[in-house]
Amino acid sequence: MTEHSRTPAWNALEQHQRELSSLHLRDLFARDPGRFERFSLHAGPLFLDYSKNRITDETLALLLALAQEARLPEWIDRLFRGERVNDTEHRAALHMALRQQGDTPVLLDGKDVIPGVRQVLSHMRRFSESVRSGEWRGYTGQPITDVVNIGIGGSDLGPAMVVSALDADCGPLRVHFVSNVDGADLAGTLRALDPAQTLFVVASKTFTTQETLLNARSARDWFLAQARDPKHVARHFVAVSTQRDEVVRFGIDPSNMFEFWDWVGGRYSLWSAIGLPIALAIGMDRFDALLAGAGEMDEHFRRSPLPQNMPVLLGLIGVWYANFFGAQTHAILPYDQGMHRFVSHIQQVVMESSGKSVTRDGRPVDHATGTVVWGGPGTNGQHAYFQLLHQGTVLVPADFLAPMESRTPLGEHHRVLLSNFLAQPEALMRGKTAAEARAELERAGLSGEALERLLPHRCFPGNRPSNSLLFQKLDPRTLGALIALYEHKTFVQSVLWDINAFDQWGVELGKQLARDLLAELSGAPERAPHDASTRGLLDYVRRHLQNG
Repeated sequence: MTEHSRTPAWNALEQHQRELSSLHLRDLFARDPGRFERFSLHAGPLFLDYSKNRITDETLALLLALAQEARLPEWIDRLFRGERVNDTEHRAALHMALRQQGDTPVLLDGKDVIPGVRQVLSHMRRFSESVRSGEWRGYTGQPITDVVNIGIGGSDLGPAMVVSALDADCGPLRVHFVSNVDGADLAGTLRALDPAQTLFVVASKTFTTQETLLNARSARDWFLAQARDPKHVARHFVAVSTQRDEVVRFGIDPSNMFEFWDWVGGRYSLWSAIGLPIALAIGMDRFDALLAGAGEMDEHFRRSPLPQNMPVLLGLIGVWYANFFGAQTHAILPYDQGMHRFVSHIQQVVMESSGKSVTRDGRPVDHATGTVVWGGPGTNGQHAYFQLLHQGTVLVPADFLAPMESRTPLGEHHRVLLSNFLAQPEALMRGKTAAEARAELERAGLSGEALERLLPHRCFPGNRPSNSLLFQKLDPRTLGALIALYEHKTFVQSVLWDINAFDQWGVELGKQLARDLLAELSGAPERAPHDASTRGLLDYVRRHLQNG
């Protein structure tokens, strides 16, 4: 077993949690009028209020000691220097190089990667401007009106989220996303499209991803049912990949293959050529602004002292709840409808990175790692799962996000939205005491047995922690900064937990088993013994496929 949770800093935090557990956030605010000013900060376009957390100055000092004990500054430096921090796959994690604004060399094995990054960005600009302007024509000579991105995981979640969030900036192209191997996803997307005016972006690093290639082949069949001649595929399909031979075999012109590198992990790949559908949707200038916002957060993370470092503080606070309060989930609650897919992307960033049970050197961990990330637009959540946040028996730390300016102003809508954004963290923090509930019920005319029966149901414990993130408006720069903030927060936590944030071997196991079971569904003999449940399910499905 690892000694990670027996270090002096860890032990001091355990003792501190016992001392702090009986304190209520109401009391902390009552004792400290300067709490908001001291526990808030700016980073680029973002403002963070973290004062509604169950922390004191001593808590932060102890958490920062834990960070130093885990050598966090050294790990941040190693990450940005291009060291192979993904040690199980012997790779660097240099996605920050994709959004670096200057030409400062970023070295990998002694070679500067920045010229290659700039070359791909230039390729993306030339191509996206050609398609968006109508210069690029389909096989009938008509301009492209619709783009369909075919990918899965990081090749879908990030780009789809950004295009959805920046919908007001999209046009003239309509951009669609297909990821599910369920035929309903592709068929439903293609139903209203014209093959002569549709462009497909096939995103797969190896060009062997099962779901993506099956969808791509079916899309090609749909296209050729009208176009007939396979040579027309080259005008309607482009690839984001590293495998030139496979791309050519599919029928795609290699000059329309957009490259990226193995130091770009899937969940960090929207900044690379995987972001081509973003550039097609919002234009390359806005894509550059997205990169710039993320680059700004990179510089803040790399250069700011730990006590004034936004990703570091969020990461430390997350560890405080996961490891010392036993919180198993974390809610992200944006008060912006455009961000309705934001949580799905951050879910992958966090849960693929932190879902580990062994340390970097392969020993079992003796502490919690990772939390279940969930949530969605806050106003909808208030009428669904917020009941559990307010009066449930589990502790759910939450992040509330909101723009101060609406991208689609409409009457009083935004003021009402912001009033809810402000009210919910306050309600979670304050709660409602029995005395307050009693006075409220008495004002409503209740008394006696009726009041006493209702009283317990009208009390709220409060003391529920949250962070509030504000920004002026959801524009490309701000969105880039927000995504990078959560990426770096996740890395901070991985360092404190002594796990590798950049591999995902658990994902591979399911893929391997699915390949074997696909053959067995078609009648092949078992490639490996199955448990009784899986064998019974396999036989059941095969019988019904045959009968169907």
